[in-house]
Amino acid sequence: MTSSDESAVLHVLRCIGYAELPRVADAAGLPDLDAESYLIDLATAGLVTRTSGAWGLTESGRAEDARRITRELGTAGARDALTAAYEKFMVLNPELLDLCSAWQLRTVDGMATPNDHSDPSYDARVLERFADLDRRAEAVIADLAAALPRFGRYRGRLTAALDRVRAGALEHLTDSMTSYHTVWFQLHEDLLATLGIPRAWTAAR
Repeated sequence: MTSSDESAVLHVLRCIGYAELPRVADAAGLPDLDAESYLIDLATAGLVTRTSGAWGLTESGRAEDARRITRELGTAGARDALTAAYEKFMVLNPELLDLCSAWQLRTVDGMATPNDHSDPSYDARVLERFADLDRRAEAVIADLAAALPRFGRYRGRLTAALDRVRAGALEHLTDSMTSYHTVWFQLHEDLLATLGIPRAWTAAR
């Protein structure tokens, strides 16, 4: 157990919001018992709180996370490399959102209709496009991980989500808390938090 692991737990809550222990541990890449120990220490310091079984940041925790990731970025001298990789990520982001829409809705007789996944050939075509996007995302995440190694965890989590979908658990593409779309959203939020970019600014791009 290390101080960097504690910072990882704190930062996970910054990126995913309120979450129960297993989800925090998975996102931080830690065993549940280790993640819980860090959460208890952070709660004692007034940086996190637990409500109805879910952990979340306090205002002090949010400020402390911002201080730690600013220091991390400065120490690594990684701002320029991370910004360049973020720009590549933002090229892929609209395509990911379009693919999520295609997975959830399909056009039938000219009308947008919820995809009930009764047409395997349609789902296979969307999944193939996801796989193509994922191959291009791999290079972006490699650049991010080269700048700050903690970004490498997203590669494994995205791959795991896509593998579960290929095994038949279709909800892991867009409709679960560990879905490809959810992990992608967390990666986006992590980039914004780390680089200090307001989400409203990205929505206007």
